[in-house]
Amino acid sequence: MDYLIADRTVIPESERAHYAEQVIYLPGSYQVNDSARRAGARPSRRAAGLPEAGFVFCCFNSVYKITPPVFDDWMQILRAVPGSILWLLEGNPAAATNLRRAAAGHGVDADRLVFAPWLPAADHLARCALADLFLDTLPYNAHTSASDALWSAVPIITRAGSSFASRVATSLLRAMGLERLSVGSREEYVRLATRLAQSPTELNSLKLALALAREQSTLFDSAAYCRRLEAAFEAIVARNRRGDAPASLVLREAAGPAASPNE
Repeated sequence: MDYLIADRTVIPESERAHYAEQVIYLPGSYQVNDSARRAGARPSRRAAGLPEAGFVFCCFNSVYKITPPVFDDWMQILRAVPGSILWLLEGNPAAATNLRRAAAGHGVDADRLVFAPWLPAADHLARCALADLFLDTLPYNAHTSASDALWSAVPIITRAGSSFASRVATSLLRAMGLERLSVGSREEYVRLATRLAQSPTELNSLKLALALAREQSTLFDSAAYCRRLEAAFEAIVARNRRGDAPASLVLREAAGPAASPNE
């Protein structure tokens, strides 16, 4: 491939040499989102399979992203927040059985793991809002599930790693003005999740900030994203027609032509 669409978070300059493709750097986040999508009616906690009370941590990533270190951190968080539950996306039955067994091995009641069945997108977005805090995975971050959570005003705690896939949630948070929710260590991850679960005022402020940012952030401005991407396409086609070799491009924040190559 000649080009790869990215941003300065998922491919920082220090990692540029590891990519054979020329990079189209978009402002904000590389990820495209649909600003016209709508959630269905929010279900009750009971209808969603959740207990009536208790803090709801969630992670709607595919189960293959759940590594032993990530699960260890989650269990530490659950032990630190009595009455809390962890809401996960339902995978195959063996995965649920194994995860519940692993929870018991960590001294956590297996019933504190609740599995959400697959639903149509609008219904899934509706139930997302029932979660209090999204706990991300590493080295493979949430991608679509992260944007779903942010759209639903559910804060995400993530860690950035050393690959594109491990920096996606940080990219999304940065675009929403909440980069402070991306931490640098497992200890910070556990500490921040525990603190937010025990600080309803701080957590509510984050949710309000997300709700406001959804209306103002470029992350959910599909039309602006389209204009920037079209500007990039026009620039690379123009290079090709001139006989110039592919070169990295940096797009400006405002709609308009791409910046000069390698800027």
